[in-house]
Amino acid sequence: MRSSQLFGKTLRQAPADAETISHKLLIRAGYIQQIAAGIFSLQPLGNRSITKIRNIIRDEMDRAGGQEINMPVVQPRSLWEESGRAETFVPPLATFKDKREREMIIAPTHEETATAMARAGVTSYRDLPFTIYQIQTKFRDETRPRGGLLRVREFEMKDAYSFDADEEGMDRSFQSMVDAYKRIFKRCGLEVIMVEADSGGIGGKDSNEFVLLTDSGEDTILMSNESDYAANLEKASFIKKAFPIGDLGQVEEFATPGIKTINELAKSEGVSKSKTAKAVFYSVDGEIVVVTIRGDYEVNETKLRNQLGGLEPKLATPEEVKAAGLVSGSASSVGLEGIKSIVDDSITLGSNYLAGANKEGFHLRNVNLNRDFKADILGDIAEAKKGYLSPDGKGKLVAKRGIEIGHVFKLGNVYSSKMGADYTDEDGEQNEILMGCYGIGVGRMLAAAIESNHDDFGMILPQAIAPYDVYLAGLNLNNDDIAGKAEQIYETLQDAGYDVLFDDRDVPPGVKFKDADLIGVPVRVVISSRSLENGGVEVKSRTSKDSEIISESDVLAIVQKVLG
Repeated sequence: MRSSQLFGKTLRQAPADAETISHKLLIRAGYIQQIAAGIFSLQPLGNRSITKIRNIIRDEMDRAGGQEINMPVVQPRSLWEESGRAETFVPPLATFKDKREREMIIAPTHEETATAMARAGVTSYRDLPFTIYQIQTKFRDETRPRGGLLRVREFEMKDAYSFDADEEGMDRSFQSMVDAYKRIFKRCGLEVIMVEADSGGIGGKDSNEFVLLTDSGEDTILMSNESDYAANLEKASFIKKAFPIGDLGQVEEFATPGIKTINELAKSEGVSKSKTAKAVFYSVDGEIVVVTIRGDYEVNETKLRNQLGGLEPKLATPEEVKAAGLVSGSASSVGLEGIKSIVDDSITLGSNYLAGANKEGFHLRNVNLNRDFKADILGDIAEAKKGYLSPDGKGKLVAKRGIEIGHVFKLGNVYSSKMGADYTDEDGEQNEILMGCYGIGVGRMLAAAIESNHDDFGMILPQAIAPYDVYLAGLNLNNDDIAGKAEQIYETLQDAGYDVLFDDRDVPPGVKFKDADLIGVPVRVVISSRSLENGGVEVKSRTSKDSEIISESDVLAIVQKVLG
């Protein structure tokens, strides 16, 4: 491709609203054009890189036994009502009515459609196992799209779905996809780690994210400093500190005028926050729920949502707290009737807590679970933090930032049981198909690669996903001899199978060199009067500080050497 014919212009400055490095560079290099918040067009350079990523994904999915399909972006809402996600998916589904007044949705993901496909195509155990995949457009109406291609509303995803007869088969399919993902990311030059993750709106019993660690990431990853334990903040667990449980004291009310917080309460009594039972009130599906957690820990609302069976908890407003007859700043679960009580298991690791008396300006001493208040749900709802003990008992947790670029799930029978996706086994019995699902954000991969591969001058893309392999800059092209040599080099490199961007524009050399660095092409070749006077052609790797002059006849060999 000749730069004089290439559509798209580079910019010296990024738009003011561009937040992340990848967003700034993608706009400046002419890879993308923003159409609306979280909605982008791919221009030629961007599309070439994305196409290369797609091809790598297809190679590895096919190698793992996946079969490519294509499912519709627009789906009937009734399909989502079958799975039970029509009202619960977050962010809420984008819907519209067709001319026949049927309610349709714009798919944020395709578990329902994939299950419907299996339901129609599987009858016997002989039809299993299999894995299908697609690279398809999705739409999620994110509240705050940000970071260019990192968090968008319309995006392209590779989503795959495995179908198996039993747990053992599902585990094999899951591992096959994990291995394929590792190969995909390696080929794209991305160093990722696999971490435990929350299954969120997709569901299922287990899930893992593939995360690129970078300071610009929006996810917090907690990792052990002495083992390979790693988990997203939403999922991370830790070993909670236990205290000796002595004789249970008698509940005693005492005055605490002006004391409204756990810090103030612990300080006034001269004890650690671990001796307090903190009450937090949430509104869940129109009902008030009280959450009790030890005062030295905080509530993880994702874990809380999972304990609530997927219902979304929202902190109760002061008005909601008052309407429920509760006293903000002096509240607890003690004596409450008709209000669901959820208790973090940290409460079981101590005794004789300080807690609210549900009376303005008063608290209680020696409050204990089961005797003085109940737990309708008891479990882990505490947020892990850096410095806490790793759940495997090895080391402490450290916090890092990261970008999620892939997510794999063991769905089990979450969808098949609700949607009637069954098969007949060898004994003629009906069984539910067990599923896995596996997603990769295609555009996010490109953005993540830029986040971890750039310098002050622009992108530094690996050859596998760079739009072109070689940037050929011709200077002094009004000289017929130089123009002829440049054309010859252009043809030689193309004949050898390299993608070459030949900058034949009539612009100053500095503009060409800045553009070459900005768009991240791995190798720059320059031919000019000066290079010829010095012995031939100038070649420079994007990652090298210095260039070298080589003879024209050695250009192909040197490019091959640099690119590997």
